[in-house]
Amino acid sequence: MENKFNYPNLDEDSIKNIIKSGTTTVGIIVKDGVVIGTESQATAGYTVATKEAQKLFKINDYTAATISGGVADCQYIINQLQALSRLKEIEDGKVPYTQYIASMTRNILFSGRSYFLCMMIIGGFSQKTNNGILYGVDLLGTLYEEEKFISFGSGSPFSLGVLEADWKPNLTKSAGIKLIETAITSSKERDAASGFKLQICTIDKTGFKQVQ
Repeated sequence: MENKFNYPNLDEDSIKNIIKSGTTTVGIIVKDGVVIGTESQATAGYTVATKEAQKLFKINDYTAATISGGVADCQYIINQLQALSRLKEIEDGKVPYTQYIASMTRNILFSGRSYFLCMMIIGGFSQKTNNGILYGVDLLGTLYEEEKFISFGSGSPFSLGVLEADWKPNLTKSAGIKLIETAITSSKERDAASGFKLQICTIDKTGFKQVQ
C-alpha cells in the first residue's frame, strides 16, 4: 500500500500515530512581556525518542515559538519562520514584529490545511504597543491572540488547571517563570508524554533571554 508519506505497507493513520509526539508547551503574559516554556521529551508512540528535544526556538530578538505535534513538520516550519524573519529584517532594516511572525505561521499552516501536524505558540514583545503579546496557531492555520496564557500539547489540560488558578494580571517576570515551572511540572507528573528538563525564555523590551 502506497501513501503520501512514501512508507509501503502502512496506512496513513498508522504512520501518523507513529510520528505524533506528546508534549507540554506554555506561554503567559507578564507585566513587562511574556514568559514561554516547555519540557524536553519527545515521544514516538509509547517510546521516548529523546530526552533532549528542542521545543523552544528563538525566531528573532523579540519573538519565540514553541512546537507540539509532528517533530519533522514543526522543525520545517521553524526553519521557514527564522529564514522569513531574517529576510524581512534585511528588507526593512529592523526586526520584524511578533504579529508578522504569527501571520507567517498562520499562512504556512493554512496553506498546508492539516498536512502539517503542528500546533505552535508564538510569543514576544510588541514594539508597536510596548507590551507582551501571545498567539496560538493550530494545524489548520487558525490564529488567535491570548490576553492571559495559553498551553498546547498532550499535557496542556494539567498546565491549564494551574494557570487558571494562579495566573494574575501584572505578574513579574520572576513570578511568571515560577508559574510556568509549576504548570509544566504538573503536566510532567500526570502526562506520560511530557518529561525531563524545562526550556524557558523571557521576552521584553530588552529582547529574548533564555532562562533554562
